[in-house]
Amino acid sequence: MALYLKQLQVGPMQNYVYLIGDTETRKAVAVDPAWDVGGILQVLEQDDMTLDSVLVTHFHPDHIGGSMMGHNIEGPTELLERGYEVKIHIHKAEADYVPQVCGLSKSDLTLTESGDDLIVGEQRIQFLHTPGHTPGSQCFMVQNNLVSGDTLFIGGCGRVDLPGSNPSDMYDSLNNKLKALPDDTVLFPGHNYSATTTSTIGEEKKTNPYMRFARLEDFLGVMGY
Repeated sequence: MALYLKQLQVGPMQNYVYLIGDTETRKAVAVDPAWDVGGILQVLEQDDMTLDSVLVTHFHPDHIGGSMMGHNIEGPTELLERGYEVKIHIHKAEADYVPQVCGLSKSDLTLTESGDDLIVGEQRIQFLHTPGHTPGSQCFMVQNNLVSGDTLFIGGCGRVDLPGSNPSDMYDSLNNKLKALPDDTVLFPGHNYSATTTSTIGEEKKTNPYMRFARLEDFLGVMGY
């Protein structure tokens, strides 16, 4: 049972798209397929992988498509327009935001909750609700790998000053949920904001300042609240 896991950097905002699948069945999912849908599909074709589903970490346009900072960003809508009949998995707390951001409607979405999982070939992908950056931000665990979206970066975390953000929720997601994962969990963040492309939960617990606060009050103070 061999895991297929590929990290692609796309777009001017240094986003990471992830392709996760099974090398025996040749099925894969795309996590946050935005900016360059054609290029993402080309990688899958070159690797002889078939796109099975789309997983979305959160509703911001640089991850799901739409308009942002003067950019018209491709996303899962373009996959549907190309004839791909894929399910688009997003946390239920994001459902009301998505139609306002991109061309997807609620009927295009498969709504998830923390603890859900998705079987792709022989690989089990687990969904972990980590609100804070947005109400329905979610991470994905496959084997000992965590795809963290904009919840946890290498040396940092997602912004909590945007519509729908909640700094108290971010503290809980970082210091209770993600900090409880095994130290050898490999971290795959949503953006390339550091000198390395991956880290581990153990390393982030030692070096990431946002995971080292013993009290919520101290975290909120640093975040300006």
